[in-house]
Amino acid sequence: MTQARKHLINPHHAGSYHCVTRCVRRAWLCSVDDYTKQNFDHRKPWLEKRTQELGEIFAFGINAYAVMSNHVHLVVSMLPNNAKLWSADDVAVRWVKLYGAKDKATEQEKRQRIAQHSEQVEIYRERLCNLSWLTKCLAEPIARRANAEDEVTGRFWQGRFKSQLIRDERGFLPAMTYVDLNPVRAKIADGISKSKHAGVKRRYRAISKDPNKATQRMLPLFGYASSHCPKITEADYIDLVDLTG
Repeated sequence: MTQARKHLINPHHAGSYHCVTRCVRRAWLCSVDDYTKQNFDHRKPWLEKRTQELGEIFAFGINAYAVMSNHVHLVVSMLPNNAKLWSADDVAVRWVKLYGAKDKATEQEKRQRIAQHSEQVEIYRERLCNLSWLTKCLAEPIARRANAEDEVTGRFWQGRFKSQLIRDERGFLPAMTYVDLNPVRAKIADGISKSKHAGVKRRYRAISKDPNKATQRMLPLFGYASSHCPKITEADYIDLVDLTG
């Protein structure tokens, strides 16, 4: 019997997780739908852009991701202690970025209104370091956009996302490598340099543009670094994924 996620994940403790969010029934997120023969590759950048936006808002580190045909993989670190350092204004700014306003004037008013209410600030602070809220805020706008494009209504994603706890640094690299190699394993990319919608390609592209980054310590793609984050360089990680693949 499945358990409520609140009984499995303590929102007040830091933790790293491998998460998978999958489409329902015949819903097709990206690539070519074998049934309708429609190509939905143009949706992949939606997921990448949204992942980056959330990494800049939530108290998380987003270490790896892979956008597949009907599901998305993430390796994330939940860091509630980072959220505790935010001021009321910081929380308000982040929340308004997440749920924006119609114009600049309304946005400023909304931020001020939130910051002045300490109870509301604490509610939002807790949500901004919550794994379920992170995946909810990733999935919902994509579902609305995809449903509008398909001219349908109803559920687009499965009700529950899957999450696996990464207990320590030894489990972190295998989880990241597994996620980054998904496009290669699924035979939609010949190698990491062709894995257009995986985090490792972003790392590969960054080093190609600036070779000095190759010897720098590997950091999250977006957001905060966790103590579990392996102490290896960007180049070493890319070599590890390439050799494993």
